[in-house]
Formats: sequence, C-alpha cells, structure tokens
Amino acid sequence: MSTVATKSGWVRRFAASILVFAGIGVAVSPAMAQFSTPSGAIGGLVSEIRIEGGQRIAPETVRAYLTIQPGEAADAEQLDKSLKALFGTGLFADVAIRQEGATLVVRVVENPIINRIAFEGNRKIKDENLVQELSLKPRTVFTRAKAQADVKRLQDIYRRTGRFAATIEPKTIQLPQNRVDLVFEIDEGQVTGVERINFVGNRIYSDGTLREQIQTRESRWYRFLSSDDVYDPDRLSYDRELLRKYYLANGYADFRVVSAVAELSPDREGFYVTFTLEEGERYRFGDIEVSSQLRDLKQEDLEAHLKVAKGRWYNADLVDGSVTALTDFAGSAGYAFAEVRPRVKRDRAAKTVSIVFEVQEGPRVYVERINIVGNVRTVDKVIRRELALVEGDAFNTSKMRTSRRRIQNLQFFDRVEVTNVPGESPDRTVVNVEVNEKSTGELSFGIGFSSADGPLFDASIRERNLLGRGQDLRLGGTISGRRNQLDIGFTSPYFLDRNMAAGFDAFHIKRDFQREAGYDYLTTGLVLRNNYALSEYLRQQVRYTLKNDDVTSVSQYASDVVKDAQGSVLQSGFGHTTTYDRRDDLVDPTDGYAIKLSNDVAGAGGDAKFLRSAFSAQYFYPVSSEVTLSLLGEVANIFAYSDDRVRLQHRLQLGGDNFRGFRTQGIGPRDRSTGNALGGNTYYVGTTELAFPLGLPRELGMRGTLFSDFGALYSYDRPEAGRPGANASIDDSSSVRVSVGTGLNWRSPFGPVRIAFAKAVVKQEFDRTELFRFSFGSRF
Repeated sequence: MSTVATKSGWVRRFAASILVFAGIGVAVSPAMAQFSTPSGAIGGLVSEIRIEGGQRIAPETVRAYLTIQPGEAADAEQLDKSLKALFGTGLFADVAIRQEGATLVVRVVENPIINRIAFEGNRKIKDENLVQELSLKPRTVFTRAKAQADVKRLQDIYRRTGRFAATIEPKTIQLPQNRVDLVFEIDEGQVTGVERINFVGNRIYSDGTLREQIQTRESRWYRFLSSDDVYDPDRLSYDRELLRKYYLANGYADFRVVSAVAELSPDREGFYVTFTLEEGERYRFGDIEVSSQLRDLKQEDLEAHLKVAKGRWYNADLVDGSVTALTDFAGSAGYAFAEVRPRVKRDRAAKTVSIVFEVQEGPRVYVERINIVGNVRTVDKVIRRELALVEGDAFNTSKMRTSRRRIQNLQFFDRVEVTNVPGESPDRTVVNVEVNEKSTGELSFGIGFSSADGPLFDASIRERNLLGRGQDLRLGGTISGRRNQLDIGFTSPYFLDRNMAAGFDAFHIKRDFQREAGYDYLTTGLVLRNNYALSEYLRQQVRYTLKNDDVTSVSQYASDVVKDAQGSVLQSGFGHTTTYDRRDDLVDPTDGYAIKLSNDVAGAGGDAKFLRSAFSAQYFYPVSSEVTLSLLGEVANIFAYSDDRVRLQHRLQLGGDNFRGFRTQGIGPRDRSTGNALGGNTYYVGTTELAFPLGLPRELGMRGTLFSDFGALYSYDRPEAGRPGANASIDDSSSVRVSVGTGLNWRSPFGPVRIAFAKAVVKQEFDRTELFRFSFGSRF
C-alpha cells in the first residue's frame, strides 16, 4: 500500500503498534509520551484531560474510551489500557499520550474517511461484482486492516474463476478534509489451468480411464470453450465423489480416496493434481434377501423389484436402485410410510457382499407445508405442478427425489434442492424447494454447410419460460442454397392446467428440387397439436394440419408427371402419433428401445384425401460402456381414397439423410426419359449401426460409426388416362437396396458435424447414388 503520508509519520505509527501489541504500553517515543514527576517517576494525579488532533470525532468520544478520569492517578497499566481501547475503535491511525504536570494530553490522528472506491485493471470481473465483496464502503472509516482483508476477499473471487496468479494492491489518494480515494490496482493474470492429473495406487484402471470419470480436465487447446480445465477446489471434492461412485459401481466395495492434492507450479501458471487411491478387492453379490414386516406384500413380488442378483459383481448403484424400486412398490401398494434399509454383510475372505433389504413401516409423517424460494421470475405454479407431493400427503422420500428430478428437467434452473425439515409436530414435515434461476432466453445465429442444402445461415429467438409461466415460444428462419424456411412455434406444457402439452407451429418452407425432380416445392401451413402421457412411458400426440403445398417453377424439361402436378393442393386433416419410449436418454441413447405408430388422415376439407401410416422401432444395446449397437426400422404407406390419387406433393421420399449411400430422393419411382424422381407410396427402411469411441477424450464428443442401411421405396399412382404423364415410362421396383459405410459424428462447440462415407452395394440401375455426405451446423 502506498500513501502520501510522511515517512516519520509511518515510523511513529509502526512503533506505536509494536508497543501496543507487546503490552509495554504508553511510551510511544520519548517526545510523545513522558509520564514523569519532578523526581522522574511516572504517575501523579490527573486534574485535566486535554484532547488534541481531533477533526471529526468529538473530544467527549475520545474521553469515553479512556480508563483514567480527572482526579485519578496516572499509572502505566491504566494508560496502556486507554491506548489499546482507542486503537481498538478503528477510528485512529495514531494515538500518543503524554503527561504535562497534572494535565494528561491525548493526541490522536484520525483515520481518513473513504470518498470513493475504484478498481483498475479488472477486465474479466465487473466492478459491481467486486464491490459486493468489500467490507469497506464510501463514507466509512478507512483502516489498513480492513483494506488487507478486502484484498483477500477479492483474491478469493479471482481464485474461484481460476486466476490464482492475480495480484491486488490497494492504494490511497489523499484528499482535503482527511478524506481518501481507495483504488484497488488489479493484475488479473492468466487463468491457472490444470497441467497434469496423476493417480497413485491404481492397479485396475489406467490413469486415462480414471481421468474420463472425473469432471476436472487437463488443459488442452481444444477446451477453450470449457472451464473444466481450470483449477477449482470445489470441483476437486466433487471428483473424489465421482471416483468413489465409479469404483463402487464396479465391485470395489473397499475403495477410498486417500487424498486429493493440488500443487501450484513454481511459475504459478498451472496446478498438478494428484489423487492417491486405495482400490481394494473386487466383490460379488452374495446372498440377497428381502425381509418384510408389511402384511399383504408377497415375498415374490418384492423380490421381483430387486435390481441385484447373487453372483454378479457388486454395484452400489444397483443397491440404491433396488431401495428406490422397493419403496415405490410398497408405496403403490398403500404403504406410504414404508422404509427400506439395506443391511450389508461383507465377507472379505470370500470377497462377497450379502444384503438383506429390510422393508418396514416407517414413522407416519405428513407434509405440513411446501416452501418455494429462489424463483424470482418463475411463478410458483410452474414449480408446484412438477411436485409429486402436495400439502397433506403422506411424506415419501422417493417422491421427493422424483420432484427434484422433474423440476431439474424443466431446464429453468441452475440448481435445484429439495429438502425436508421437521414441522410443528413430530408427525409433520416441511418440504423446502430452493431453486436458482438461469437465463431461458436464447438468441442464436448459425452458419453451416450440408451436401443436401449447400451453405446455410440460420437465426432464431426463443424463450423457454415465457412470462415465467413455463411456456415455450420460438421464432426461427433459415436461408440456404436450396432451402428457405421461416417458422414460429408455441407450446404450453400444462394446457388448461392439465398434463397436456398443447401448442401450434406455423411455417413457410421453400425447397429446391430442380436437380432431383425439376421443380421447386413451396409449403405454407399451420399445425395445432396436443401431447399428453398415457402412462409413464407411453405418450400420444393428436394434431390438426392445415397447409398448402405448391409445386412451382417446373422446368420445361421436367417429366410430364411433374408438369401435371404443377399448382397447389390444400391439405386439411387430423393425425396422431403414439410413442412407447424406454430409452435411457432421449438425445444420445445407449440402452433401451422405442416404438412409434403414426397416422394422418387428410380430407377434412381441402383438396387432398389420403391416409398416411408409419410404424417405426428402435433398439439400443450397450455392447460395452463405450460401444453401442443400434437397430432401427420403419415402414410407411400412403394411399388415396374417394377415387383420388396420391399427389406428387404428398408422396414419400427416400435417400440422403434417411438412406446413406443414395442421394436425396435417390431411391423410388423415376421417369425413365427425364430421370426425375416422382416419389412413392410405400417404403421400408432399416439401419444397423455400431457406434464406438475413437480413442480421443470423451468431452470432444467424437464417435465413429459402422453402418448398413437397407430398404426400398416403391408404388406409384399414375395420372388418369388423358392427363399428362399417363403414358410415361416409369422405373419402379420394390427390391431391397443395401448400402454399407462408415462415418464420424462430432458434437463440436460450433454445432453437430456428421460425415458419412457409404457405398451402395445393392441397387437398381435407375437409382441415384453418392459416396460422401457431409453436414455441419453452428449456433452461437
């Protein structure tokens, strides 16, 4: 710290402080404190106390802190106590006491008043965030002790952002009337990353495998959009728990993290993190039993809900899953207060863990009140409708966990905590829901390229929590070489206060099919939809569609069939989609299956009259923790009724993204003379795909694929006799087509990147094939 105070003043204050803390007391310097009588001894009665040097502080205030009053004798002990009391107020930078005969003279130098506080050099953290951490404020008394304490607080802020090399120096600028400006000069330094992560004591799993299990990452150039490679002590504690869960899930019941140490390199540019582990032996499940004290619950029914089995490797996650499953089953059977306690017996000689799941009636506790805090913008109703508990319900810890998961899945909050505390009586509990809101508005722009559409630009604005009511509103647009699109969508997840997601989509899309079929396709429409759950895994959507499909800009060299379809067709109809989904993840599934049935009927007014049906199934099997096998299949058909035919605008298409190795609309009926794709009425398609890691860090999001697509598109409604295209020569075949290939999927920081190399090994001579397909999108 630097000030404009004189050097001699600093020496006096430093000396006074040393004497105070040493307990010596009153003799600051021979010139400043002399307590002497004519004989040279310290003491004598004090008849008057005179205060000197005060500016803002009244003499009466100074006298109030003295332990000596007029009429009392001055001795070293009392003067020492008075000196300490005055320094302890924090009001004075210097205090000197001397005795002039019977007069005790107290000379004070007041601490200055802070005029303003400023920061210099801070670019990463704003002033308003820094000033909140300061104990010193404008118009308060400045002390060096408080300034140094504030420096430590500011350094803590920078350390929480990974800047351990940051230095902060407080400086004062003297002003008239004993005021100062306080300036914190900050050198933020570089982010202190994690140079190396080491593991000691691991025999079973390699360092590389364990690094994938923790959240902290080593500093690398490709992690510039992530903060996981910045040292964070709190994250290190979380990493210890992640390691423990990983080992316990793989049978190592004795595992423990002995220590997790982070050492700052000598140049202060990075940390070396070392985890010391004790893996222990690997255990299998021993005897598994269920002991129930609840009547009406059959033993075999309880055992059917167990996730563990004798002889398998011990897995703590499966034990927790069994407790949850048994609790839920007992609750559904009417035992709302059931408690499941696993009693574990470890046999180190046999390396087994035997478990008895004790199911018993717990204390009867009811929900007295539910408190929700932290929701500044989101209305309480949005949170309460996700709760599996309401006031008056029997309290159930499983339902409390379910409530937390549901609220978290809203994606409105950074943090969700659901806890319970005792209520006003022993059989009552209060559930507290604490949330921390995050931004739910999105403004995005994107650039990209794809083999199908060429270069593209995308922009959208979205609010996922409109007016705090949990409603979703989106407006987006796309411009590309072969596709232009404008759309708006709105969804109310609890329409009419029921568990129904109702909304609408309006769109205007123009597609360029000149290369494939010699025309442009323009569609404008509106979809009203309602989505609701039939059970935990079964959902249904019903919808009404009104749109106008227009075949325009038909090439003079196009097929007569295409020319016959030129013009617009109004479609008005209803549809539904029923989905049964047991996948473990909706975005990147690795296990489970999903089945979907869809039907659309057009003819509720308009020009088109058809029934379109589709059935699809997906199955995902984890070959290993890193390798996933997926099987996908779909069949679809569209046919016209009421003496109508399926128009070109509504026919099915196959090829490109939904059948690799073939161009967009590369499979299906085709005019022999012009080569134009005409679409078909029926298709079947299947995919077998193996996704595997490439040996790169998992957070890069890169996975390789080996795949094979197979299927066909066929069947075609000719125009009526006498219309153009009625006598056209059409190539059409229901024979299976097959392609094989390999690809790369990358969840890049700039958007998804998909590359596929595919070879059509079984095809028809009129099909259109391609070897390479690339798509790239960016949103920022």
